[in-house]
Amino acid sequence: MRYPMTVAAAVMATTAVASEDIPDKYPQSELYDKPVEVIPHVFSAIGATAPPTYENSGHNNNLSFVVTGDGVIVINGGASARLAAALHEEIKAVTDQPVRLVINENGQGHAMLGNSYWAALGVDILAHEDAIAEVEANGHFILEGMKRYNRDKAKGTEVVPANLSFSDKHVVEMGDVTLEVLHLGPAHDPGDVQVWIPQWDIVIAGDIAFHERMPPIFEHTCTSCWIETFDGPFTELNATYVIPGHGHPTNMAQVTRYTSDYIKDLRAKIGTHIDEGGDLAGAYYVDQSSWAHLDTFEELATRNAGRVFEEMEWE
Repeated sequence: MRYPMTVAAAVMATTAVASEDIPDKYPQSELYDKPVEVIPHVFSAIGATAPPTYENSGHNNNLSFVVTGDGVIVINGGASARLAAALHEEIKAVTDQPVRLVINENGQGHAMLGNSYWAALGVDILAHEDAIAEVEANGHFILEGMKRYNRDKAKGTEVVPANLSFSDKHVVEMGDVTLEVLHLGPAHDPGDVQVWIPQWDIVIAGDIAFHERMPPIFEHTCTSCWIETFDGPFTELNATYVIPGHGHPTNMAQVTRYTSDYIKDLRAKIGTHIDEGGDLAGAYYVDQSSWAHLDTFEELATRNAGRVFEEMEWE
């Protein structure tokens, strides 16, 4: 079944204007912005397209939830217990159905540090096995990083890994909805998860897909693998609606342009730089000006270039 695109969804499917200079949009809540209903029964609280700060309470990713008719499924635990509680208040304003499952999109802090709130309520938490391994290995370090920017807002947050794991695919049938929780392959971060709802043609993509802020490339990121996963099984989902890990809901054309196309462009320029005998110092200055309108460009562009150079010089 395909829903006709509502006016709101049509607007969100275009390139939305996002800026790190926009102040908190929902000052009465820990959330950066109030959840919006993207399509019927699927909501997302869109985080700031900026680094985590005290002002945005670490809500710089998308916290989504699905109202199934027999319970609520939350995608992302949140960056702290307080942020998870704030999201829960918004859920309770929408429905009296209980939260029955939380899915962590990866092992990063803003995906899983709120697990402690949900676990205390007895809610099951699902994550990919690689994301759980990341939390178990580095959770304390991630928590301490959150405490540094969040200060008093970090109170009550503890590291709680997901209690349910999967390798490639986990099907959730709840109420009127069947969700496919997928790990389509290596991409941005270990254990990246995509939540695909085929009956509504919507994918809650997580950090495999970006379009308003520059994709961050980590030391452990395999960019050629990311392209292969994105252009292969992710694109083959043929989703009508895409909720990315960061930024407003959109469509496949937009996330393709600003994720796969960006990484291919950067790899091509770094490849040319290497072929011409260039070194790491010079790699930082390859031309990325066509992507300068993306949020976090100043924080990430040169860093991304250096990391791609270090990856490609050994390919």
